[in-house]
Amino acid sequence: MTDRHEPEAPSGDAPHRVLGLARALEAAFDRVRETPTWAMSADEQRETLRVLHRVESRLADLQLRVLAAADRNEVGADSGATSTGAWLAHETRRTRAHCSRQVRLALALDDEFAATRAALAEGRIDREQAGVVVDAVGRLTDEHDDLPEGTHARAESHLLDLAGEFDAAMLRRLGKRLFEVVCPEAADQAEGERLAREEELARRRAYLSTHDNGDGTVDGRFRLPTLHAEILKKALQSLTSPRRLGEGRLDPATGRKLDYRTLLGHGLMELVESHLAVDKLPTQGGSPFTIVVTIGLDQLLSGIGVAGLDTGTRISAREARRLACRAGLIPMVLDGDSVPLDLGRERRLFSKAQRIALAHRYGGCAAVNCDRPPAWTEAHHLDPWHQGGRTDLRRGIPLCPPHHHMADHPDSWNMKRMPHGGVRFSRRQ
Repeated sequence: MTDRHEPEAPSGDAPHRVLGLARALEAAFDRVRETPTWAMSADEQRETLRVLHRVESRLADLQLRVLAAADRNEVGADSGATSTGAWLAHETRRTRAHCSRQVRLALALDDEFAATRAALAEGRIDREQAGVVVDAVGRLTDEHDDLPEGTHARAESHLLDLAGEFDAAMLRRLGKRLFEVVCPEAADQAEGERLAREEELARRRAYLSTHDNGDGTVDGRFRLPTLHAEILKKALQSLTSPRRLGEGRLDPATGRKLDYRTLLGHGLMELVESHLAVDKLPTQGGSPFTIVVTIGLDQLLSGIGVAGLDTGTRISAREARRLACRAGLIPMVLDGDSVPLDLGRERRLFSKAQRIALAHRYGGCAAVNCDRPPAWTEAHHLDPWHQGGRTDLRRGIPLCPPHHHMADHPDSWNMKRMPHGGVRFSRRQ
């Protein structure tokens, strides 16, 4: 068998095909550079974007394969470069840190991640997702020395399956929970211990600093534990939701929508002015903004394991116990007593408890491809209430205002329920 790092030299002009492809691509790009994309139909634009996304991934695979071979061939040695990453940074004017990461990714794909490289070569994942898979599986095997045989392959395959549904950011979050996939019997306790260590360190490292700019503004920096940052973010999203602000989301000078960061800045100003005023501070706790902490009854009683926030963040069970009675947090205990959620025909609007449950189930707008957070959604009756439908959790979904408008106009929009419970909209022809 031929050694992987010393492959047999291919016959003929095979090595030159790669260089030929690169030059042909460059020439092809020159030919279409001035082609007016605005003249394309919507269907052509959609299909072109899909194809280009796959081509981008396949091109990334080729680039990384060449990069791995170049590193083993020490391509930077002739010019005195200290590493392939340093040589590449000079040639491409990218940062050395970025190029070094690309070299590490290229070598990892070539050495240990054949399935990930194949997925990238076929256009099923992109470069960023490939990097997440490599980092997550590598971290898993580095942190745990006694994993059973075949763990690497199972973990890699699991993340590649998830990559078909989630983007790199969500995949990175899911990758932190790989241990519970490959070793579920010990995962809950191990993750709880890890989160508890992170929370303790985060609390010690928390800070806030401000600098007066002298022009009527103040810059600031802060570091908070993830839990407290999520509470702040949810508060600001509640204060800046589209339905609440209405025309206030528009710049009065231009009529355009304000930038998201600007909106959050306005929300922070309102939070300070109207909800943190000294004469209005609660004397015994209380907050108009709530974070739902979901935890199993056993974990709540023992303090061992993990709990989940309705924002998608996980915290240790110990932290959840500490916060269970604090203002602004609502515990949703599984397998324990629950708030009645099926209100039938007695009321038209969904209750706060139902909206909390819907936010926990969907994590935001239930429409496919929508990333609006729970605070920006409204509960929608799948069975219209005015036609006899019930205000029932099982027949309710959270939708952002634009998708809620589509759902309320079935003459213009089709709404299809997906297997995972969400909905997909398409315009009626």
